Amino acid sequence: MKLGYIGLGKMGKNMVEHLLKKDWDIVAYNRSPEPIKEIEGKGAEGAYSLKELVEKLEAPRLIWLMVPHQAVDGVLGELLPLLSEGDTVIDGGNSNYKETLRRAKELEEKKINFMDIGTSGGPGGAAGGACLMIGGKKEIFEKYESLFKDIAAPDAYGLMGRAGAGHFVKMVHNGIEYGMMQAIAEGFAVMKRSDFDLDLVKVTDIYNHKSVIESRLVGWLKSAYEEYGEDLEEISGKVSHSGEGLWTVEAAHDLGIPVPIIEGSLKFREESQESPSYTGQVVSALRNQFGGHEVKRS
Repeated sequence: MKLGYIGLGKMGKNMVEHLLKKDWDIVAYNRSPEPIKEIEGKGAEGAYSLKELVEKLEAPRLIWLMVPHQAVDGVLGELLPLLSEGDTVIDGGNSNYKETLRRAKELEEKKINFMDIGTSGGPGGAAGGACLMIGGKKEIFEKYESLFKDIAAPDAYGLMGRAGAGHFVKMVHNGIEYGMMQAIAEGFAVMKRSDFDLDLVKVTDIYNHKSVIESRLVGWLKSAYEEYGEDLEEISGKVSHSGEGLWTVEAAHDLGIPVPIIEGSLKFREESQESPSYTGQVVSALRNQFGGHEVKRS
């Protein structure tokens, strides 16, 4: 099967390489040409404009967008006039689910299928098997299930519901992630400040052997300590946030659901810009480990 792919950033490039290993035929486009040339060297067919990408795909076309949420409308505005009835567009990025609902309606009016896929696992997951939370029509999900199966880790994909459900579930996932990372960071800050002279690498290791809080996050913290040292001197205590935690808090307020843990972790990130701390360094280190975010001190 042939797939058009738009966006060759950290996630997109790794996912395309993963699909090429699964024998998918990929036509890839990126706004800047250098990543296209690089992925051509890995076996993909390059397209240097959206028009060229569409022309290289036979109808009904299948196109995956992996671009920042701020860029989705711009790409769709240029792409949609080039498409035909029955084509399918997938937004695999972290878009706000309310925007996804609007886009799904607009595409349906043009008789173009739309699916939203929340993708978790970071660049490593994109390269070796991601977790996919999918929204859209069941018949379209079933038609392209082989694609989702090939992108995902074993049993790590599923249809969450109608259009918008995939991005909604991923948004809440990221809000939960904020809270989990915050709790880990606060706990390790307490241990570092204590007078027990703890070996924090050893603590992460023992926590990750059948304790209740055993997790990939604790494992990533161990990797960060081994890479940067327990003082995390190279890591900034100012923690960025990419939007999904804020969207989760806003959605919770709309639904009348209190989310003090997620809201507190979001507030911590905002306040860390003026008051960096060791807790912030731990959160930043975790973001670097699983997402490849640049978090070194400026």
